[in-house]
Amino acid sequence: MIKIGILGGIGAGKTFVSKEFGFPVFNADKEVLKIYKNNKVCFKKIKQKFPKYKLSYPLKKKDLGKIILNNKKNIKIINKIVHPIVRKKIKFFFKKNKNKKAVVLDIPLLLENKLYNKKYILIFVESKNKIILNRLKKRKNYNPKILKLLKKIQLPLEFKKKKSDYIIKNNFIKSSVKKGVRLLKRKIFKNERNNIRY
Repeated sequence: MIKIGILGGIGAGKTFVSKEFGFPVFNADKEVLKIYKNNKVCFKKIKQKFPKYKLSYPLKKKDLGKIILNNKKNIKIINKIVHPIVRKKIKFFFKKNKNKKAVVLDIPLLLENKLYNKKYILIFVESKNKIILNRLKKRKNYNPKILKLLKKIQLPLEFKKKKSDYIIKNNFIKSSVKKGVRLLKRKIFKNERNNIRY
């Protein structure tokens, strides 16, 4: 099984690109939302760490946003609780799809949390900043302060780009992305057969 990790900035369209590969996708953001919604143990741990806040089950992103904005160190405390659960979910995802030709990992902190190894194929999604900002502003929970904090805990984009095996340009036009992904898939499978990396 080939494991493909999708890298890029917040709002660059990693999820959009991930889906176009046509392989099973592990979407970390969606999984974290499920944890907040369904995992009572996680809720109890977060509530225990932040007794000052009136938190109710299931956890809401806006309530966590208040905690993060109150003190930027709180994001690390929350991550320490949530990330071990995410790791277990990734292991289960691999097990469930062990017979698939490839899987795609749409995990924002893939490099930061060392959730990959040398055998993974890393693809960097490159998009124009102006398009990204316009897209982010349209999001329901858009908060520039939280966005700034999230960017701070991520590695620089240039580092991610250099670390990647391939780069795909995303202009958010489906037909264009489909074509780019199709060409990329051909390269990946051809190079994997020949054990070549670019």
